Formats: sequence, C-alpha cells, structure tokens
Amino acid sequence: MNIVDELGRPLRDLRLSVIDRCNFRCTYCMPREIFDAHYPFMPSSDRLSFDQLEKIARAFASLGVEKIRITGGEPLLRRGIERLIERLAALTTISGKPMEIALTTNGSLLAAKASSLRDSGLGRVTVSLDAVDDAVFRRMSDADVPVSQVLGGIEAACAAGLAPVKVNAVIERGVNDDQILPLVRLFKHTDVTLRFIEYMDVGGASDWSSVKVFTAQQARRTIESEFPLVAIAGQDPSGTAVNYRHADGIGEVGFIASVSAPFCGSCSRARVSADGRLYTCLFSTHGTDLQPWLSDTASVEQLADAVRGRWTRRNDRYSELRSVRRAQEPRKAYPTVRMSLVGG
Repeated sequence: MNIVDELGRPLRDLRLSVIDRCNFRCTYCMPREIFDAHYPFMPSSDRLSFDQLEKIARAFASLGVEKIRITGGEPLLRRGIERLIERLAALTTISGKPMEIALTTNGSLLAAKASSLRDSGLGRVTVSLDAVDDAVFRRMSDADVPVSQVLGGIEAACAAGLAPVKVNAVIERGVNDDQILPLVRLFKHTDVTLRFIEYMDVGGASDWSSVKVFTAQQARRTIESEFPLVAIAGQDPSGTAVNYRHADGIGEVGFIASVSAPFCGSCSRARVSADGRLYTCLFSTHGTDLQPWLSDTASVEQLADAVRGRWTRRNDRYSELRSVRRAQEPRKAYPTVRMSLVGG
C-alpha cells in the first residue's frame, strides 16, 4: 500500500544520489569559486555502498516507489555504476511490476557508457544541456568539454534504446535565453523530449536573483514565435513538466515552472543524498539521517519503518512558501542543501 504524507501526497519516486562530485562546474549548481580544488568533497569511503543503496531502494519499493532515478553530482563518475543499476533493475514494485530505473547525467561520459548502461537494465536517461552554441555551453558548464561531446552522448543513448531520452535546459535570463530556439531546432525532428527549466534558487545558486528567472511562459512564447505548440492531454499530475507537442506533430517540448508556478501539491518525490540522508524537498535545509538503519544489524523492514515515519509527517511545500518570500526578497537569502550532494 502506498503511504501518503500529511497533505495526501503519495511516495512514488526516489532520487538516489550516488556521488557528490562532478566534472562540470555549472554556474547555477557548482560554481568554481566555491567548488574549487580545495573543496572538501566526500571521500569515497563515506559514500553509500552499493549494498546500502540497494537496501534503501528495497525499503522504498516496499512503501510504493515505482521509479528510481540515479543522480549525483555526476553519477557516471561512480565506479561500477552498471553493477548498481543491475541490482536496482531486478527490483519490483508492490504491484509486481518491474522497477523503472532512470539516470540524470551531464552527458560528457555517456557515449562510452550508453550501451553498457542499457545492458545493465537502465531504462531511461535525462541529459542536462543548457546550450547548443559551444562558447555559451563552455561558459555555463565551466569545463573543458565541447558541446559536441554531450551531443555524441545523446546520440549514443538514443541508439542504445534508452528511450525516451530527455534533455533538460536550465534557462537563465541574459545568459542562455538566446539558446531556446537553437535547442528546439536541433531536437525537433528527433525522438528526444526537450524540457526547459526555470533558474531556481537551490544548491550552489548563491548568486540567484528573481530578475534572472526566464519563466516557462516566456520560454513557451519564444518557441511559439517560430514553432506553434499544442498541449498534450492526459499528463501525469505528479510530473514536474507541462508538455506540449509541435503543431505539426513532430517532437515534444516540456516546461518546468519551479519558480513561477510551483507544483508542491502533487510532489511524490523523495531524495536520498550520497551520504545517506533523506530529503523530502529539493529546497530542504536539512535531512533525516538514515545511517542508523543502514548497518547489517538493521533489516530492510526497519529502514522502511523509519522512512514511513518521516514521510507520513511530511507537510513541506518549500517552493510555494518561498514564492511568497520572493515577493518580499528578490535574492536568495536562505541556505539550501547542496544540490551536488542530494541530486536534482
């Protein structure tokens, strides 16, 4: 039986972070001035082991989770990630269906791993790509990786059958809003679903300001100046994106309005960080330590009971409440959990 929180929201999705490191230094997530060569990232010995990650997945599956998304940091930096995927893909939901396994990546290592990830049981992949123009891409990612390398990863994922491949673009006003139409043109005649995300005040976005937010509505108007869109009926109410198809029927575009139209009321996602803390919102300021139930002496059932106790007391709606605070304070003025630790 699915458990629900105090606002009636079921637990259906688990985002499982496997590493807090990344080979990019995206300005809105891990800006280099903070995450420099001296930043105290978690040593590998402190990361959750594959046994612990599987135990967590089993506990959440018993509580109604139907989809597990592997995140980071950059999850493809985790050595042997295919072995973990194979173990998670063997799980079933409480209704007896195969567990859906997805992964979010910056795509820089995807071309070499797409086939092995698929063979291990990965079902879907989402790639972060904020620009088609190489100079804009390099400026935002702050990494010596050409955009062609990420595009090669997307192509390899499509060829391997990691479908549907989704591409997420975070749009920051005055930085890459001129990349919206080039991205649409690039993916319009493919099976890739392109999604635009509002620039959020989370993780490493220490320089966030509401004036930098290019809203989903503005992104949609930009696209419709060249490509008419038609809303898709029957969408999952717990999904993060509102999806449209091109009027000519070729391709889909989605919009994630985390800032301008928060969707807390339908949120069914839990996050476990790479160090074993449970977060019930991406905007959380603190998490629940699961380590006491991750030892060999604690059972999966005991871990599930601990998660149940936290979820059934959940009443947070951080994004909705912060939208009120943003009207009074246009800049980020509060701490949030490090996004590279807990995943997006």
